[in-house]
Amino acid sequence: MSKNANLAGAFPAMGRKLRLGVVGGGAGAFIGQVHARGARLSDRWQIVAGALSSRPEVALASGRDWGLDPDRSYTDWREMARAEAARPDGIDAVAITVPNHLHFPVAMAFMDAGIDVICDKPLVNTLDEARALIGRQRETGLIFGVTYSFAAHAMVRQARQMVREGAIGRVTQIHAEYFQEMALLPADAAWSGTPWRQDPAKVGGAATTADIGTHAHHLAEFVSGLRMTDLRAEFHRLGADQPLEDTAFMTCRFQGGVPGTLLVSQAAAGASCGLRIRISGTEGTLEWDQENPEYLQHRPFNAPHIRISRGHGAGMLSDAARFVHMPRGHPEALSDAWGNLYEEFAIAIEARREGRDLPDGLLAYPGLEEGAAGVAFIQAAIRSNAEGGAWISCAFDA
Repeated sequence: MSKNANLAGAFPAMGRKLRLGVVGGGAGAFIGQVHARGARLSDRWQIVAGALSSRPEVALASGRDWGLDPDRSYTDWREMARAEAARPDGIDAVAITVPNHLHFPVAMAFMDAGIDVICDKPLVNTLDEARALIGRQRETGLIFGVTYSFAAHAMVRQARQMVREGAIGRVTQIHAEYFQEMALLPADAAWSGTPWRQDPAKVGGAATTADIGTHAHHLAEFVSGLRMTDLRAEFHRLGADQPLEDTAFMTCRFQGGVPGTLLVSQAAAGASCGLRIRISGTEGTLEWDQENPEYLQHRPFNAPHIRISRGHGAGMLSDAARFVHMPRGHPEALSDAWGNLYEEFAIAIEARREGRDLPDGLLAYPGLEEGAAGVAFIQAAIRSNAEGGAWISCAFDA
C-alpha cells in the first residue's frame, strides 16, 4: 500500500483505478451507499455505472445524483450486464446491494457476462444457489467477494494473526455476540425502507440470524481459523410483532470439538451495534468490540493484561499494519474497514485481469466459500429451531 510502502508484504501499487458498477443502492436504500463510499475511500475504484433501483424513475434519478453518465444509468440489471460486457471501457466488477433473494440471479448474470462480482451478505438464500455460484466461479475463474465488512478492521486482522501465531495457545472456546435494539420499534418503523427483511420468501426463512447473525458467525470463523461444524439454536420474537425471529441464542461446536456460543438480538434495549468476539486458548484470551474498534484486548494467562491500540509499530503485526492509515490516536472506523475491503477486492481483481500471481496470504477478503458457509449456518439454525433446539450440522460441503 502506498501509504505504508516500507512495510514488508505491503499491497502492490495500483495500475489504474478499476471501474465499478452498482446494482441497487438508489434513493431510500442504505447499504448501496455504504458500498459506494467504501469503494471511493479505497482510492482504487471509480463508480461508472449502475442499475440503482427496480423502479425506473428512481433508477434514473439516483443515477443523476451519483453523477453517472446517462448512457450508463440503467433501469434493468440484465441490460446493464449485457451492455457493460460489450463496452471496451465496461465495468471491471459489479457490487450487488439488492435484497437477499435477488443476489443469486444478479450474480449469475454478471458472472455469465465475464464480470467479477462483489456481493453483499448473506450470499444467497439456499445452499443449492450457493453451490451453483461456486460451480460457475470455478468455470470462469472470476473473483467473487462477499462483504463481511467487519473482518476488514485492522484490529480484527491483528487478532486473526495473533491466533495463527499462537499468542493464546491452542483455541479452547469461541464466543460471538451481536446486539441491536431496532426490533423494539413498531414493525413498520423497525424495517422502514427494508420491509423485505421480514419477508420469509425474500430472506430465506430467517431475519436477524441472516442479517446480523451471519456477521457474528463469519467473525468467529475468520479470527479463530476454525469452521463451525454444528449448532443448536433457539429463536425468539421479543420486540414488535413480526413474522420472523428478532433474537437467536445458539450453542456451537467448531473444528476439533471446540465449544462456543453465538448470541444475536435486534431487540436488546439500549444496544446499538454491539458486535463482539472473545476467543480463549490455553495461554490467554483475545477480545474485540466493534463499538471500540481501535483496541484489541489481550489477556495472557496469569499475567498482566495488554491493550493493543491500532497504529504504526508498538506490537502491530503485518496483516493489521497494511490497514493502518492514520497514526495512533487518530481514530479509524467502519467506513475505513469498508475501504480496506474494497482495496483487497481491487488488488485481487486487477491481478486476475492482468494474469499476475499475488503472494500467499497477502489478501484475506471473504469469498464465495465464506459466503456459502454463512448460508449453511442460517439454514442449520432454522432447522435446529424448528426441531426444538436439536444439534444440526452447519458445515458447508460444496
